[in-house]
Parts: sequence; C-alpha cells; structure tokens
Amino acid sequence: MVENARRKARAVAPPAAGLVIACDTDVVLDGEVLGKPANPAEARAYLDRMSGRGHTVMSGLVVVEDGEERSGLERSEVVFKALGDAAKQRYVDFGEWRGRSGGYAIQTLGSTLVERLEGSVSNVVGLPVGLLAELAPVLFERAGASDGW
Repeated sequence: MVENARRKARAVAPPAAGLVIACDTDVVLDGEVLGKPANPAEARAYLDRMSGRGHTVMSGLVVVEDGEERSGLERSEVVFKALGDAAKQRYVDFGEWRGRSGGYAIQTLGSTLVERLEGSVSNVVGLPVGLLAELAPVLFERAGASDGW
C-alpha cells in the first residue's frame, strides 16, 4: 500500500516545491487483498465472505512537501454484522460498491453493514487523517491558534 501511494505521489510530485498527498487503501480478509469488485456478483461475494467477520483496512500514505517525502501505514479493524440476504442485495443494488476496495463505503449506506470498528474511521473512508496530521502538520495548523485543533 505504501509503495502504491509512493508511485502515485511520484507521478505528480513537483521536483522541488509544493505539496502532494497520495494514499492507497486496501481491504484484507484472511490474508487476501480484496480489490474493487468487477461486477455485482463479485460485490455480493465479498459481502458473503465478510458477513459476521472482521477484516483489516490498510492505507499507505505518502506526503511529498518541498521535495521531502514522508510515509506511513494506517490499520483499522472492521467487523461486519451478520448480514441477511436482503441486506446484502440492498447494498449491491444501491451500487456504492463500485470503485471501492472491499466493495463497500463506510461513510454512506455501508455504515449499516458495520458492527464495530477499531481504529481510524477516516482510514476506512480512504484518507487516514490522523496519520496525515503526523506527516504534514502544516495542513492542520491554524494561524494564531494556541489550542492546536
């Protein structure tokens, strides 16, 4: 994941000045990376496999600022509810699995699939904001603020 993010960053990084943020997020179940489902049948198969089980969401993040590269890896654990056939089909029919690693998006209807989450919800969304704050604190500084956030 970090290497994929690094490739993305280097594809657009200016040579000496500026800021580039690149992230690559994957869903891992039983040691296998679940990519983006190719079709509704594969999206349904992902839901069948993840129903009632936990999986790991991992994001590699690379920040290139003024030619300096910093990187990190964030992990979150997500446990899905035991999903009935109707819930799975509703989600597949809704279509938000398209273009999503693991075939779901936690920030919208996909939140109804989740029983619990340990770690960063922003990581599961696809941009680990806490890690970004560590790698590029200048993005989160407020002029004149003494309390930080």
